[in-house]
Amino acid sequence: MQMSKRFSVTLPDAVFEELEKLANEQGRTTANLAAFIVESGIREIKKTQLRNPKAS
Repeated sequence: MQMSKRFSVTLPDAVFEELEKLANEQGRTTANLAAFIVESGIREIKKTQLRNPKAS
């Protein structure tokens, strides 16, 4: 069974406000959207590294 981990992150006010706005538009919590963005970013980094191993 996969476990979820919690951690704190500090964002500039403008970034948090944008995150909050997007989350509201999508009917999500800010935490849920932030988790989705982090997961998506990690997947993209891995794809980039597979295409261009010297970038890592």
